[in-house]
Amino acid sequence: MSHPTFVLTLSCPDAIGIVADVASLLAESGCNILESAQHGDAGNGRFFMRTVFESAGGLRLAALEQRFAPLARRRSMDARLFDAARKTPTAIMVSKFGHCLNDLMFRRRTGALPIDIKAVVSNHEDFRDLAGSFGVPFHHLPITAATKVAQEAALEDILERGGVELVVLARYMQILSPEFCARRAGQIINIHHSFLPSFKGAKPYHRAYERGVKLIGATAHYVTEDLDEGPIIEQAVERVGHQLSVDDYIAVGRDVEALVLARAVKWHAEHRVLLNGMRAVVFG
Repeated sequence: MSHPTFVLTLSCPDAIGIVADVASLLAESGCNILESAQHGDAGNGRFFMRTVFESAGGLRLAALEQRFAPLARRRSMDARLFDAARKTPTAIMVSKFGHCLNDLMFRRRTGALPIDIKAVVSNHEDFRDLAGSFGVPFHHLPITAATKVAQEAALEDILERGGVELVVLARYMQILSPEFCARRAGQIINIHHSFLPSFKGAKPYHRAYERGVKLIGATAHYVTEDLDEGPIIEQAVERVGHQLSVDDYIAVGRDVEALVLARAVKWHAEHRVLLNGMRAVVFG
């Protein structure tokens, strides 16, 4: 009979004995560590840790949190405990390019992503049928400059009703307000091509082709009010050459975008990503 499994993540001022304190507390609580990773940032003196463990004694999340609280206070820890079996409630936002949306929903269906997709939200109707084919509710929220505040309020209502804890911008081509980004800091993941800051705006792959770009890449990052400048979670590149057409560039770019976004979502949902200022610590 398997025991309930949990994930502990923490960051705190670096000091001697943190790992020993955590291991001792878990052992005293009848828990068995399955995997653990640590990182100390010498630049700012912060320590980061992710530990997966099973509760052989049958303790549940609330009891574990209660046992861990005194250590967290003593070590000034920003610590969280998660039920490893729980899938992260997620909403996916998309505009008119559906490759990342389709990839995420397929991975969710096959069990490759530990997320529970509560809603697909779009400012266009294009992917209503696609969402329906995966059994996911679709919400059409058109937006103009005059309706942006009302549209975002409707979006927040959808997220609240679904208990959404992660928002994925799967090529959603609208800018979220600073207030929305602040409310959900560390809970919004975006994907974009890695040509930035070059080739901003429309048709970046066309301009990359015209300039003879040799590497096509993508970046997944957390969203902040500073456009496309949030903490980076994952990046990847593919080499291209003169023999490829504009359409080939676009196809390569879409493949890289889908892969990078899926990795970032998976790692976030597995609680592998810890924020370190404007950087992200990602435990493999």
